[in-house]
Amino acid sequence: MNTELNSNASQGNNRKAIYGVLIGALVLTWGYIFYDKSKSSETIMGLETKISNVDSARLAIQQEFMDVSSKADSLTQDNLQLQGDLADKNNDIQKLKSNIGSILKKSNATKSELAEAKRMIGELNGKVEGLFAEIEQLKGENKQLTNANEQLNTEKTQLTADKAGLEDNLNKTSTEKKQLEEKVDIASTLHASNIGINAINVKNSGKEKETTTAKRADLIRVSFNIDENRITPSGTKEFYVIVTGPDGKVISEGSTFNAREEGSRIYTSKVSVNYEQNKNIPVSFDWRQKDAYKDGEYRIEIYNNGFKIGQSAKTLKRGGLFS
Repeated sequence: MNTELNSNASQGNNRKAIYGVLIGALVLTWGYIFYDKSKSSETIMGLETKISNVDSARLAIQQEFMDVSSKADSLTQDNLQLQGDLADKNNDIQKLKSNIGSILKKSNATKSELAEAKRMIGELNGKVEGLFAEIEQLKGENKQLTNANEQLNTEKTQLTADKAGLEDNLNKTSTEKKQLEEKVDIASTLHASNIGINAINVKNSGKEKETTTAKRADLIRVSFNIDENRITPSGTKEFYVIVTGPDGKVISEGSTFNAREEGSRIYTSKVSVNYEQNKNIPVSFDWRQKDAYKDGEYRIEIYNNGFKIGQSAKTLKRGGLFS
């Protein structure tokens, strides 16, 4: 009986020991599980933090890139006709934008790639600011050129008006000068006075005698005085004498001169006179003709400087047998 009791007691103690070991092992297992889970949670939280930090960095870089891109796009839109060096710089900006955009599009972009993207964004921002500054400078210079051009146009308009005024004055002066020259020209025309026409009969002895009959006339002597003139300079002056016979025809060999009012006229004789300024000069010349003089009126006209300066007439009689 006692032996059975002792055996039962020993079995009970063994069970308690086994239960104790099992419980201890279970506690240790659960403790390890809780510990491992805690470590995993910390690892996960660390990864999530890292991911969050990476995403925040990406977003910051993305936002910075969008801001710089917006500036670059506004420059391109406002200045569509960039040329030369500005166009090359704009091309560099577009290439940088493309490279940065390629990195930011990667869902698994590394930290070094994002750092490179950030560096390029800084470079891009510098290029955009530089291009903007150059464009603004060119706009300022263009404005100055526009103002200068407007000033030049204003001055050109004024100069054109001044030129027109000077041309008007010049034309007016030229007209006045021409009128003055015409007045001087007219005033310098000499005047003939005391015009005499005498028929002369020349004897065999050479003695001359004035006659009034046509058949006895051997020559006609024309005489006149050139009046004083303070304007006409001294020198040789030409006088054209036109003799119109009783038949109404000019006695001439066909030579002509230009009269101011009548135009081209046939003349009988041209007389050259050595004129002295502001002096009265007597002139006399003989006119002979091959044919006999006819009875009737002989009309004499004298021209100088294209103007008629005097005229007179002489009538020769038929004459009788003893005249």
